[in-house]
Amino acid sequence: MDDLTRFHACMNYEAVDRCPNHEIGVWPQTKKRWQTENKKSVGAFHWDWLEYESSLELDRREYIAVNYGFIPPYPEKVLSKTDEYEIVQSPKGIVSKVLLEGKEGGLGMSMDQYLKFPVAEPEDFAAIKKRLVSAIPERYPADLEQKLIQWQDRECPLILGRCCAVNGFYWRAREFMGTEALSLAWYDMPHLMHEMMEVFADFVIETSRPVLEKIQIDYFTFNEDMSMKSGPLLSPDTYKKFIFPHAKRVIEFLRSYGTQFIAVDTDGNPTALIPLLLDAGVDTLWPLERAADAHPLELRKKFGKSLRLWGGVDKRVLNQGEQAIKAHLKELIPLIEEGGFIPTIDHTVPPDISWDTFRMYMDYKQSLIRGEFEKLE
Repeated sequence: MDDLTRFHACMNYEAVDRCPNHEIGVWPQTKKRWQTENKKSVGAFHWDWLEYESSLELDRREYIAVNYGFIPPYPEKVLSKTDEYEIVQSPKGIVSKVLLEGKEGGLGMSMDQYLKFPVAEPEDFAAIKKRLVSAIPERYPADLEQKLIQWQDRECPLILGRCCAVNGFYWRAREFMGTEALSLAWYDMPHLMHEMMEVFADFVIETSRPVLEKIQIDYFTFNEDMSMKSGPLLSPDTYKKFIFPHAKRVIEFLRSYGTQFIAVDTDGNPTALIPLLLDAGVDTLWPLERAADAHPLELRKKFGKSLRLWGGVDKRVLNQGEQAIKAHLKELIPLIEEGGFIPTIDHTVPPDISWDTFRMYMDYKQSLIRGEFEKLE
């Protein structure tokens, strides 16, 4: 099977030669550690694991790099700096305090402290809308027409927008306002929130339309991150009132152009929202963060085959030794046998995991996805 045929067979609960081999990626600090530990093994790495990694036998995926972000972006600049931190403005217009210690490849070892967001009052949203004009030429790759011809004969899944290109309704509103202000705005500024969700849905539809009119994609992802360890960051009622109608409208548009699978990426435990996601047309959830009790076996038992699952490998288990890794992967055998499941570590790989440990995990995961379950005993 090629990567495209294997992906569709797995997602449709059909027979496969093996389960697709996907992973999300690593922290920049992890990359640096592994290059120090075993430069020979990782020296030829591509490092974009959502696309491929030949040395790890990861299946290939390709992306139509449409720009769903701000055009023009806000000026990226350092507003002030000390030996310990910087105050920076991002291209999204967010002002943050960024600790410098441990920073690698643009990523720090701790969360930034967010100081200011571009939308504080309803009138601020007008400036955002000017940066979200749909379907302008700058949103599309210069070589799109040439790529479209090549993709007609592809042998791997094709996705509209790279990872985090189409940050979903909750995510984008949080970028505009910040988590605390957004949590209040559903109640204090409902008219603004209805407008925000409608504008974003229209923007995604009209920016996607010129591409979908020319090629059928294999799946589409809303990156949402709308949950924490104990549950969603908004109630099902709030989701149903503000987001659901517009998410459903976008998904119906995508389906009308033959998009078979619609995925939502969220950290934490989104279980309370899953019925609404399914009703809106979502059929795939990832990365199933185990620290938040998002257990793939329990989710399959609760929601059945209508919900495909990606992820579900607890990163915390990897440092518990060989037997723990084998036992953990062995738990996933029923899902491998049933289909509609692609196991990956439940986020990017953190720097406390050595190269040797990760390599051992990947070897045993190969046994899992190939059905060589006896190697996990």
